[in-house]
Amino acid sequence: MMRQIQKAAVLGSGVMGSGIAAHLANIGIPTLLLDIVPRELTESEKAKGLTLENKQVRNRISEGALKKLLKQKPAPLASKKNLALIEAGNFEDDMHRLNEVDWIIEVVVENLDIKKKVFTDVDQYRKQGSIVSSNTSGISVEAMAEGRSEDFRKNFLGTHFFNPPRYLKLLEVIPTKDTDPDVLSFIKTFGEDHLGKGVVEAKDTPNFIGNRIGTYGLLVTVREMLNGGYSVGEVDSVTGPLIGRAKSATFRTLDVVGLDTFYHVANNVYEQVDGVEKEVFEVPGFMKEMVNRGWLGSKSGQGFFAKQGKEIVEIDPNTLEYGPRKKLKTAAVEASKQQKGTANKMKALIYADDRAGQLLWNIFSPVFIYSAELLGTIADDIVSIDNAMKWGFGWEMGPFESWDAIGLEQSVLKMEAEGTVVPAWIKEMLANGHTSFYKMEGGIKSFYSNGEYKAIKVNPKIIDLKQVKAEKGVIKKNAGASLIDIGDGVALLEFHSPNNSIGLDVIQMINYSIDEVAKNYKGLVIGNQGKNFCVGANLAMMLMEAQDDNYFELDMTVRQFQQAMMKIKYSPKPVVAAPHGMSLGGGAEVCLPAAHIQASMETYMGLVEVGVGLLPGGGGNKELYIKHLEGLPNGVDFDLQQVANKVFETIAMAKTSTSGEEARDNNFLGKSDGVSVNGDHLLYDAKQAVLHLYNSGYTAPARKKVPVVGEPGYATLLLGADGMRLSGFISEHDFEIAKQVAYVISGGKVPYGTEVDEDYLLNLEREAFINLVALPKTQQRMQHMLVKGKPLRN
Repeated sequence: MMRQIQKAAVLGSGVMGSGIAAHLANIGIPTLLLDIVPRELTESEKAKGLTLENKQVRNRISEGALKKLLKQKPAPLASKKNLALIEAGNFEDDMHRLNEVDWIIEVVVENLDIKKKVFTDVDQYRKQGSIVSSNTSGISVEAMAEGRSEDFRKNFLGTHFFNPPRYLKLLEVIPTKDTDPDVLSFIKTFGEDHLGKGVVEAKDTPNFIGNRIGTYGLLVTVREMLNGGYSVGEVDSVTGPLIGRAKSATFRTLDVVGLDTFYHVANNVYEQVDGVEKEVFEVPGFMKEMVNRGWLGSKSGQGFFAKQGKEIVEIDPNTLEYGPRKKLKTAAVEASKQQKGTANKMKALIYADDRAGQLLWNIFSPVFIYSAELLGTIADDIVSIDNAMKWGFGWEMGPFESWDAIGLEQSVLKMEAEGTVVPAWIKEMLANGHTSFYKMEGGIKSFYSNGEYKAIKVNPKIIDLKQVKAEKGVIKKNAGASLIDIGDGVALLEFHSPNNSIGLDVIQMINYSIDEVAKNYKGLVIGNQGKNFCVGANLAMMLMEAQDDNYFELDMTVRQFQQAMMKIKYSPKPVVAAPHGMSLGGGAEVCLPAAHIQASMETYMGLVEVGVGLLPGGGGNKELYIKHLEGLPNGVDFDLQQVANKVFETIAMAKTSTSGEEARDNNFLGKSDGVSVNGDHLLYDAKQAVLHLYNSGYTAPARKKVPVVGEPGYATLLLGADGMRLSGFISEHDFEIAKQVAYVISGGKVPYGTEVDEDYLLNLEREAFINLVALPKTQQRMQHMLVKGKPLRN
């Protein structure tokens, strides 16, 4: 049968349930959110004269969850308007409506009896063939399905989202012995292509893959901290980015997760295993005492770390008193910082004979062994285990990739010298001359499995630029960017300057790329796989020129940037921009003139130049204004001043989208631009957009004149800015910047409604940019941003 998820229901509206409902709404799926009926009235309900029979009382819990979605940080909704897709209800009045939906996700309390009771009702009301899943983090999926109808069991499985569902990539899918293979296959594909997840198939064991190994690793780390007499801060200083883990490292992560949540997850395994494993999963006494005292981390104001005045202090596990935060400083730590790449940093640390090396060896060694022992029990292959840890816990490398990185043979020799029992399958693997878990041959990555290497199946929607370059080389490159052939007649321009910032080298490559594509390709994608798409123009270079009074050179540079943006806009072949992460300032300016923008769902786009005392200099003011005009319906009278006001407000207040959808709400994206939910598929989607435009007979847009509000509109814009200055909301220098922004957007000294050409607007923008960059207060802002990484209000 052709399956589709056109409507869904989420049962349970806690943080996790409402977060899953929000993510379904983010991808456009109408969702019912149900919860229990309250048993008593609140004081405000009594005051309103309501009874337990009133609908607003009966739906209070799920309605309350919807209100919280709008306030939560980070935002579960990609756009506030997505809330309209979620409908609140309750388990007594609305269970019959489960026959309307294609997927029912249970997210009630982690208690088998309660879950089974919910599933009895679900079985009664669901339609035949609808998928039912449990978002349990550790209860047996098989046990939940017991006693249910055959059609229920066939369409039932575990779907374990990680919190927060919008942002964390991992989705563990856990089939039962009765799950129809077609249902499993459908949910895996749907999870990846529509929900944007990294999907891993797990077996029905306590805590599945991610939480089983992640919790084990955290508890081993706590054990080593206590045994070795390390402090909480010392452990965190070497278990973060140095070893390819999140900045929050170990204990800061526990503070964010919440010690009560962690205790529950650890206890779940503790109660279901025995022997040495049970000992590891017993939460240490000092952590139990922290839970008893309510010191749960961020949500309770204190945990492993607390704030005293302006200082962050760390807990002493022996006394439970707080003291100054410490860092582990050893020769190995310093040596590792000099190494390039996480693999080399890890190697320099793990084999070092000092306190840092000993700590990390004593953490990594048992985690490697534990992961190897669980192969076949929690997952069928090492790739699933590695991916679960990368996608669920933010590890740069999974346990088997990390083991390869430090050298499998060397580490096994050290383990055995210490009396560690290495699993037989690894000994056998080494005896047969296989010295790594992964191999790369002829551009194909394979993994070790049962005595042989098997190719890793890669979704064709994943384009790996490193691999493309390794196989095909590049068409042309310089220090700032490379032009790459990504197949099917499409080229890709990749920025790789520091922070992907735009300097003269990048501008040069933009010009070259447009010319090369015009001659030899169907179109161009501008995209990359860096942490961020582009954080703007090269600020250091501009400040240096300004401090040396090189305004002629600066004017030339800005002019070249503007011309390159116009070249993108009027390219004879389609140019598609593929922004992701931070796409700020010049990064947004590269996208705005493109024939199509294919943004990642997690795209934070804005023209933020006022934060450093400037205004957009690469045509951003003009392009955002034109985007607003183009977004208006045809043949409808509109107020040009309203458009100018909106664009002025967006630029003067440096408004930045918190998602690709919000970038559309802010008019950075037009109606026909796309948003890719799965960031790994972004370049593929952008490439398809190029091919679609090319095959549809794309031609460069005709040059049009732009209507502006002129002098009267300028006066109106200034009036608003002056009000903000007089009320103390903005400084004198902010007002000076606002004046320049207003002048550019209004089109200067012309009558209202005058139609001007784009070059005229670019000249205004460039003059204003040079005027601002010459001001001492702007240069102070630029300096502050470069040194401190945050804006200066002066």
